[in-house]
Amino acid sequence: MAQDDVKDFVDRDLRGARFNRSTLAGAVMRGVDVDALDIDAPWLAEGTFLVNGVDVVPLVEAELDRRFPGRALRHASEPDDLRAAWAAAERAWAGAVDRVLTMPEGAVDVSVDGEWSFAQTVRHLVFAADVWLGKAILRLPQPFHRLGQSHVEYETDGFDMSVFTTEQPTFEEVLQARAERQAMVRDFLATVTPDLLAERRPSAWWPDHEVTVLHCLQVILGEEWQHLRFALRDLDAQT
Repeated sequence: MAQDDVKDFVDRDLRGARFNRSTLAGAVMRGVDVDALDIDAPWLAEGTFLVNGVDVVPLVEAELDRRFPGRALRHASEPDDLRAAWAAAERAWAGAVDRVLTMPEGAVDVSVDGEWSFAQTVRHLVFAADVWLGKAILRLPQPFHRLGQSHVEYETDGFDMSVFTTEQPTFEEVLQARAERQAMVRDFLATVTPDLLAERRPSAWWPDHEVTVLHCLQVILGEEWQHLRFALRDLDAQT
């Protein structure tokens, strides 16, 4: 943001305001009423967040690890640890799917506050596996499942969007696609070695930038846990 765009908000009432896909990096708040303030920052762990002079990032991360057993393994770097990390993510998601299946019919397709529905979130994880394992690591010529859910903005990144269906699939179809991609990750991890983890690949989004196979796998794990949190948050809002 250019310096000329910086503004001061003094004695302003912003109650009920929503900030979506916006940056508040470096914003300073003094003497503010933050009662019931709700912040969802997926990349919180990558920076600092001071509240009354206390960096709350380590506290938030520790609490999320407590709430989601296995989440702490998302930064695993050894083959055995990565296999354990993936198994934990699969167990957590199995519990989420079991939960949504006990909810009223149609719960999987409910969008809360404009966010992805549960079904769309699961479809995005199909897409994430395709991007970071099928495309980045395995270099498959056509890595994408037709039921994958991509972000709209990725249409300009050289993706052939025609492979993705424009029809709404059944949840059974979504779960089948998801199971296939979970198995693909599981099978890859079953034989992965330290040497393979250290190999470099063109990044899924920026081909001129190389990343390690380990990095790609850690991105997949990060996607799993972030979107599980989103999905459960929105299921809670339905109950």
